[in-house]
Amino acid sequence: MENNLLQVLTQYWGYTSFRAFQEEAIRSILDDRDTLTILPTGGGKSVCFQLPTLVTEGTAIIISPLISLMKDQVDYLKEMGLAAESLNSSLTAKTRYEVIEKIREGKVKLLYLSPERLMFEETRDLLQSIKLSFFVIDEAHCISHWGHNFRQEYRQLGVIKQEFKNIAIHAFTATATEQVQKDIVAQLKLDSPHIYIGNVDRPNLTYRVKQRSGNILSLIVDVIKKHPDEPGIIYCIKRSDVDDISQRLNDLGYKSLPYHAGLPDRERKRNQDEFSAENVPIIVATIAFGMGVDRSNIRYVIHAAMPKSIEHYQQETGRAGRDGLPADCYLFYSGQDYRIWEYMLGDSPDRDVLLAKLRAMYNFCTRPECRHRYLVHYFSQDYENKNCSACDYCMGEIAMVDDPLITGQKILSCVARVNEKFGAGHIADILKGSNTEAVRRWGHDALSTFALMKDETHSTLNYMIEQLIGQDYLKREGEFSTLAITELGRSLLRGEVVPIIAKPITPIKKKEVEKKYKLKNSLEWEGIDKALFKELREKRAELARLKSVPAYIVFSDKTLKDMALQKPVTLAQFSGVFGVGAVKQKTYGDTFIRLIKDYLSRSGAI
Repeated sequence: MENNLLQVLTQYWGYTSFRAFQEEAIRSILDDRDTLTILPTGGGKSVCFQLPTLVTEGTAIIISPLISLMKDQVDYLKEMGLAAESLNSSLTAKTRYEVIEKIREGKVKLLYLSPERLMFEETRDLLQSIKLSFFVIDEAHCISHWGHNFRQEYRQLGVIKQEFKNIAIHAFTATATEQVQKDIVAQLKLDSPHIYIGNVDRPNLTYRVKQRSGNILSLIVDVIKKHPDEPGIIYCIKRSDVDDISQRLNDLGYKSLPYHAGLPDRERKRNQDEFSAENVPIIVATIAFGMGVDRSNIRYVIHAAMPKSIEHYQQETGRAGRDGLPADCYLFYSGQDYRIWEYMLGDSPDRDVLLAKLRAMYNFCTRPECRHRYLVHYFSQDYENKNCSACDYCMGEIAMVDDPLITGQKILSCVARVNEKFGAGHIADILKGSNTEAVRRWGHDALSTFALMKDETHSTLNYMIEQLIGQDYLKREGEFSTLAITELGRSLLRGEVVPIIAKPITPIKKKEVEKKYKLKNSLEWEGIDKALFKELREKRAELARLKSVPAYIVFSDKTLKDMALQKPVTLAQFSGVFGVGAVKQKTYGDTFIRLIKDYLSRSGAI
């Protein structure tokens, strides 16, 4: 069986080995055991339930939350030669009838449904009339109140165990805390499930977090310049910010499209399709642009503001580098983001839970430490590496203050001297020694803390204050966001705890960082013919347009890079390229070999 599974993997997917937990999850599915599998985005979840359908009888039912996600998955599977279909509201009556006939005739191995569609009695009657292999609940975190994308209709999926008693259920998600895991098992009524928890870490992603000050557009453009002609996603909190940033990028010559729930359905879908088809490199979006994105070659994700939870951050940054190649994640935050999210929570019945998640996110932003370790620990996993070599902290892009205890005590002492009645800006003015009208009016130029940190800039002082708030030494209170000292802060004043405080890097250090970045980028392309890669990518886009499918469905960037490295000129050589299975070799082999031969001929290599 082991060799048989690997042969199937190689034949259809073109992979020569399984990723962590894939084979174990597949075996549990083949043993008809309920399972819960948690693998990071890009960790190969889909293979775990798609491959078993090729070696079992019957139809597998895949519950998926979005029509766009279903369509991409079905197109991808059909490209590989698998019998996949979906039933959803986007189908015409004629197409829906044809799909139902195929299902009744046993010609469909994977059937994608929304949870709402499963609730239709006629749908369940149809499923009762055919041989089923198993059920899959994709994006299973949507079932939990504790999850970051709770969907009420997912709570009704307990009906599966009631009406399809002898059919196993397999739940899959990329992000789930221990609380969410328990909720998934309970809500789906899973029977003694095998639980597989892959490492949530995404080592191919490099995380950078920076306090936002001044013009956000200049920060965004700096990132885009580092990724010329590469696809990226920019996330914003507000729809108005999405429209504004997208327009301003276009004005500067950076082609982009907006995406948010306020756009007409047709325009929103068109913008997503344009991005998926690689007709536009940048999409600016709210969190509405999430699970439906299945473009594997996104090289950077920018958060122009702080997300509302670590789970959202993990999922949104997880859109980058799904092909396994390196990608960059930039987060530009401010204390105002926290206050916006806090206000938007309103009187939510889950307000306390959501506030705790928001605080954890803010702590991630303001606590200078290994970003990978923080994320992994959040999901209750161990992180063994002392240095991740893939975040601003571990790569030395952040400078730490020499004496964080004294620095923290100076700032908190200033807050105490003004009786905890003023905001961060005023505290920074006092510490800087700024002779402002407000400082003079309140007599704060006579305080012992006046000009106590005169050598620091205003932005640096604000940055340090934000860190102390995020680490719970200070808190904002009331309508005017005045600063107050917490219990932990009083421990800091007594010297019982030490904060972690960063400061901006020097210009010399900044040049060193940029030099390291360029070196790292050049190593990633070592041996790969960039000009050939560009031509291969153009050919892929052309083929995708002809088939009306996202470009990654033809081949991933990782496959194209391997082609540009190996330069195969025979079908036998082409079959050895990463991600080329038997069906894709037959479908695309001649086309890409002809392009490579022509390129080599023009460049004088043959």
